[in-house]
Amino acid sequence: MKEIFWAELTAGLPNSTQLVHALIRLTAAALLGGLIGWQRQGVGKPAGLRTHILVALGAAVFVLGAAGSGMPPDAVSRVIQGLVTGIGFLGAGAILKRSQTWEIQGLTTAAGIWVTAAIGVTVGLGSLGLALLGAGMTWLVLAIASRLETPLTGDAGEPAAESTKPAQVPKSA
Repeated sequence: MKEIFWAELTAGLPNSTQLVHALIRLTAAALLGGLIGWQRQGVGKPAGLRTHILVALGAAVFVLGAAGSGMPPDAVSRVIQGLVTGIGFLGAGAILKRSQTWEIQGLTTAAGIWVTAAIGVTVGLGSLGLALLGAGMTWLVLAIASRLETPLTGDAGEPAAESTKPAQVPKSA
């Protein structure tokens, strides 16, 4: 009975080398997702530290689980495709359109969630260097590009020129 229990707990990790690989990858995914989430939380965005850690970690777990189960590469590819689709729905939930002002909010949050999932997938596949570069570039874009946008927009994120919003179309009766 004890052997069956232990076999179930260690399924997918038949030796200590694979356990160490999994721990390194999961830790890296959590840290890289946390780096992006820390930046988002620091600027007061609702999808912050925990969300980005969970997205990167979840993506890595999906990939590690699929690859570790002995699936062929085309099957792992389908798991990643499903993950990308699911993250798209999560990102869509972060996007809000204000019906009165034609203003859309949350696109950067959705894109951040999407790229965080990509970083998690990359870590899960074992490309930690690429994932680190991707996370660093993402952090730079989120932290620095917003400062570059400031001269182009007003304080509330509104376009500097008043005529850039589309005219409201009258509703037909």
